[in-house]
Amino acid sequence: MKILGIDIGATDISGAPVDTDDGSLLTEPVEIDTPDPATPDAIAGVVAEITRRFDWHGPIGVAFPAVIKDCVVQTAVNVDESWVGIDAAALFEGATGQPVAVLNDADAAGLAEVVFGAGRGRDGKVIVVTIGTGLGVAVFEDGVLVPNVEFPDIEVRGEKADKQASGSALKELELEWEAFGERLGEYLRQVQERTRAALFILGGGVSEEHDNFLPHLRVEAEVVPAEMRNQAGIVGAALAARGVRAGE
Repeated sequence: MKILGIDIGATDISGAPVDTDDGSLLTEPVEIDTPDPATPDAIAGVVAEITRRFDWHGPIGVAFPAVIKDCVVQTAVNVDESWVGIDAAALFEGATGQPVAVLNDADAAGLAEVVFGAGRGRDGKVIVVTIGTGLGVAVFEDGVLVPNVEFPDIEVRGEKADKQASGSALKELELEWEAFGERLGEYLRQVQERTRAALFILGGGVSEEHDNFLPHLRVEAEVVPAEMRNQAGIVGAALAARGVRAGE
């Protein structure tokens, strides 16, 4: 089944049709800069533009950078605060004229990894960590998603973890790979203490450089790089629109 997947990020919005039987993208993704400010109307306009570029008629899945409950946005850390309380699915359906499913962006990436990637067939507590502008987590228990999990109070070096162990921190603090690995390891150890995770899967753009920082992590759980890379959000969004659940 072919479904259009769209991943809304802090810096860009990307989308492509996905073959949800095998997780492959059917074309190169379209990428458009995330509007600033990232208001509901502005983002809905980009979602509509991506839909038009593919001349898409059919289900659409959208990965959104916020806590989502019944398609309603609950938080607005990486988007304009006017999003809180908005029914994102209804907004995007109005903009595109197509049926839309919406889920948290980290949950979407995690779903792709558990169905098609490094978490496929793994039992126990599996946590997918997306390392980008911030740090996102998706938690799976025996293949079943526990949606919208966040650890906003975890600190690294006395600051919020995003400020010390994210992709943005890597650039802004001009960290060497060893220092970045040590800080990311500090974050992962705290997550493991809370969750008793058996496996961490590291995704996001920084994960493509995993050979540089994985040797510097000090974590008891198994840690592996994501296999779906930056396509994970698009693929997971499409899977959600199909109604796929991990473990099925």
